[in-house]
Amino acid sequence: MFNIVLYQPEIPPNTGNIMRLCVNTKCSLHLIEPLGFNLADKHLKRANLDYTMATLPKIYSSFQDFEISYASSTIYLCSTKANTLYTDVHFQPGDSLVFGPETRGLPTEILQRYSHQQKILIPMQPDSRSLNLSNAVAVVVYEAWRQQAFAPLTFT
Repeated sequence: MFNIVLYQPEIPPNTGNIMRLCVNTKCSLHLIEPLGFNLADKHLKRANLDYTMATLPKIYSSFQDFEISYASSTIYLCSTKANTLYTDVHFQPGDSLVFGPETRGLPTEILQRYSHQQKILIPMQPDSRSLNLSNAVAVVVYEAWRQQAFAPLTFT
């Protein structure tokens, strides 16, 4: 459905929660090194529960390696420095949704390479710093999936 890209994730339970989200929404997970944890981390496994085998992420040594592998994908960068609301984007299957590390967000050198329309924002109160990473991913993924009428689900 969509590619979820975590740039240098730092907190194992967040990545574990996102792995569960990917299984339940048919998204692919991509991790950009360095990771702030080992994939065998007990906190990652605890958050991921029994979904580990279904959500083996693809690992890249750099963001550029991911970009080369998914050159035909439209890439959206989620950032507090963006101006385009995530709800104003018309997502398509195969799009890549990129999220930065929990403590610092995406680096300026990556943000500068993309258009304003590809940098998306989840609105928050003015005095707020950021959302939890796994919550932010869920918000954007469910909006993107909603735009696809939650395909391939069928409702009776």
